[in-house]
Amino acid sequence: MSQLPNWLTLSRIFAVPLLVGAFYLEQPLGSWVAFVLFVIAGITDYLDGLLARRLGVVSALGRFLDPIADKLMVGSVLIMLVAEGWIAGVHVVAAVIILLREILVSGLREHLAEIKVSVPVTRLAKWKTMIQMVALGALVWTEGGAMVGLPAHLVGLIGLWIAAVFTLVTGYDYLRAGLRHLGAEPEA
Repeated sequence: MSQLPNWLTLSRIFAVPLLVGAFYLEQPLGSWVAFVLFVIAGITDYLDGLLARRLGVVSALGRFLDPIADKLMVGSVLIMLVAEGWIAGVHVVAAVIILLREILVSGLREHLAEIKVSVPVTRLAKWKTMIQMVALGALVWTEGGAMVGLPAHLVGLIGLWIAAVFTLVTGYDYLRAGLRHLGAEPEA
């Protein structure tokens, strides 16, 4: 736990309640605060992995916490965006696709880890994550962007659908790779 990358990952987890709370602030201030917190969380997500590799301090705790931090952040933001009505109507389908894939892949990875099978992150999955984070950042900034005349909401919704399509493709890839090992028993 004494490693900086692990502290950065934990900071993302601790930022989730602050980010959710920002949605309850008066608008557009809440949108600005949520956007800044989301961007800082995104930067720490990038830095924790980079520092862990560069400093040679990749740890089991970091490998465990990093995807949890990511999923907590993404899930919380999606829920709040729907609750605020910034993702509404048919666009909720894209949010649900993303959320379902996050849960499915987490469960699949957990099972595969028990049987010592690794499923590496693909390049397409990295692109999906980048597009998803840009889309969510834009959607979080819906009110702030409108205040300065930028189409953050539109950019976010378009990005959300692109991320949802990538989510289906990468989710299928993970599922297909994992199904080969699904019947295997964990090591004793």
